[in-house]
Formats: sequence, C-alpha cells, structure tokens
Amino acid sequence: MAGAHPDGEPVPASGELPATAVGELGRRPFGVYVHVPFCVTRCGYCDFNTYTDLGGLQGSYAQTAIAEVRLAKRVLGDRAPLVDTVFVGGGTPTLLPPEDLGAILRAIDDELGLAPDAEVTTEANPDSVDADALKRLRDEGFTRISFGMQSAVPHVLAVLDRTHTAGRPEEAVHEAKAAGFAQVSLDLIYGTPGESDDDWATSLRAATEAGPTHVSAYALIVEEGTRLGRQVARAELPAPDDDVLADRYLMADEALQHLGWYEVSNWGEPCRHNVGYWTGADWWGIGPGAHSHVGGVRWWNAKHPASYAAKLAAGTSPGAGRELLTDEDRRVERILLEVRLRAGVPLVLLTPRGLEAARRYDGDGLLTIDADRATLTTKGRLLADAVVRGLVD
Repeated sequence: MAGAHPDGEPVPASGELPATAVGELGRRPFGVYVHVPFCVTRCGYCDFNTYTDLGGLQGSYAQTAIAEVRLAKRVLGDRAPLVDTVFVGGGTPTLLPPEDLGAILRAIDDELGLAPDAEVTTEANPDSVDADALKRLRDEGFTRISFGMQSAVPHVLAVLDRTHTAGRPEEAVHEAKAAGFAQVSLDLIYGTPGESDDDWATSLRAATEAGPTHVSAYALIVEEGTRLGRQVARAELPAPDDDVLADRYLMADEALQHLGWYEVSNWGEPCRHNVGYWTGADWWGIGPGAHSHVGGVRWWNAKHPASYAAKLAAGTSPGAGRELLTDEDRRVERILLEVRLRAGVPLVLLTPRGLEAARRYDGDGLLTIDADRATLTTKGRLLADAVVRGLVD
C-alpha cells in the first residue's frame, strides 16, 4: 500500500529491522505489495502517490523495483517466509508491459519464494489492457485482476475524469476470463456529484451482469488538494450527501448479495492480500511511497520515483521513516480493521469499557455478539466509524 507519510524515526541505510520484528516472521501470512506510480492522466478525485510524464523512470522501473526486492531478501534473510500474496497497485500498473510486471514477480519468487497457492493480483484500468495483454499477464503468473470501473454512466465517468468508455470494463471482465483469470474484480465508486439513484442502479446492474467474482464499492471521498476537491470548494460541484451515500450503500448490498459481503466495502471471493492488511499480517511494500509492516515495525519509502530510484541506485534503503508500534497500538489497529470484516472482531481484544460498548451496540442492533466475536449488522456497517470509536475505548 502507498499513501501519506506520518512522522517517524529514520530508517537505517541498510534497511535493517529490529531482531524482535524479524523474530516474528512466519507467525502470520506474508505478502508483497508493488506500487507502480505511473498514470496517463490523473483522475480528479485521486490523491494517491501517482505521476504523469515520467517516461524515463517508467521505462527502467522494473529493474528499480527488483533492486528493492533484493534489499528485502538481504534484510529478512533466511527468516523470510514464503510469499502468500502479491498485489501490484498504482497508479496504473498495466502501463508497464506484462513482461516487466512478470520480471518483478519472478524476482519475488527467486529472492523470497512464492507459496504454491500464492494469490497474485494486478490492478488495471479497463482501457490500459486488451485481450492480448491479459493473456500475457496470465502467462507471466498473475492469477487475479482488478479493474477500475467506477461507473457505467458516461456523465459520471466524465466528472471522475476516467478515460475509459462506458461498457469497456464489462468487456475487460470477459477478456480476462477468456485469458484464464479465475478471479476478476471490479471497483465501483458511489456518490459522485451529479450521480442519481438510477445512475447508480445502472452501474450496479452492469457490474453484476459482467460476472466478476469480486466487487468493491466505495463512497466517494472528496480529498483536499485534488481537482475534485477544488471544484467542491468553489461550489462548482456539490459535496456528497451522507444520507445519499447511506442509501447508495444499501443499494449496493442488495445488488451484490449473491456474492456475499466479507468486508464493509467488499463482496465476493475475498482478496487474500487485503485480508492480510485487515488482520495484521506482515508485508513488504515495494515502490515509491509504499508502506511496509513486519513484526510491529511500520515503514514507508521516499515518495517521488526519482528519489526512490536514487536511493536504491546508491545501495541504500529507500525508506523515508518508520515507527515501532506498541502492543497497545497493534491491539487498537486490529479492532479498527477487523471489526469491518464479516468474521468480526475477537472479544478478547476489547477492554472492559470496550466490551460494555459492544453489548450496548448489540442491544441497539449495530453488532451481533456470539461466544467470542462481535460482528457488524447491516445497520452497523452504515455506522462503522462510530461503532469502532466505542470499541477501542
């Protein structure tokens, strides 16, 4: 994963981790995230660490990322467990040739080792691949693909600055299945300014009829500093309405019930890599701005691709900062994330005050408590942020 950088302490030039962190390797699933920070254009709502017009760095990016894979092996040493999941995100990873993405994947296998049943995902814009590219990605070892659909309605796509045409994501799903991908996901966004209930129903219908094995549906968040954020601040576009967002979520849950929800914003066959994030697994994040977590140590890389590449070329870690999580930090983070899962949050993580809150939410119809876990109800999913504040008390 790649995102904003918190404050933290310096990362050693060697990337060395505390012995206590390395000693925890193997206790939890281990994944690798690869951030590809390049885009043709920047979508108006996006605040991810992405860049356009970096052709020179893009052409050499595979070898730069492979250098960090080799650093990971040096740091983790013989304690490195097999890699259960790989997730290539962005940006638009499929701006790189399938063979470049395959070279990174082979380096992960050569240096760290892929588990025999490893889940290997790449994100893709629907217009950044065709049938041939999808077959080549499958041949390179990718087992799962996630397309950024967002909407099936042209005027909604235009507000979001999406470059693909309506109908292309559905075609891409069929092409991916024909190429041999058993797992195909679509990402949707609801609450875009100007989107009506009928528009959202159209998008849900198009997504389900395409036959993906997984759908993510996220409420639009207007981020400060984005083009969309500036348009809303100038009152050129209305801000999303919370009541409308709640209604749209319920529409999604109804339309996607045949897939079954497993996380508040996700339905279908679970993405094992993302489940690892939500359950406190270990992972190494490759790429500019990528975050990593091993044994209670979290660190993040230099954000700009040029700075990231320069550090690796000098033989040093690209890490820009890190933090050592306390046991309490890790407990709270598990509650924050695991409560969003259908499996629920273990009651053993809650303090007496948290347990008291959980019982109160159970009475209010926001949680269901069984012998050892608390799980959000449909009503609770709409109020998940408020629920979690009580549970972490």
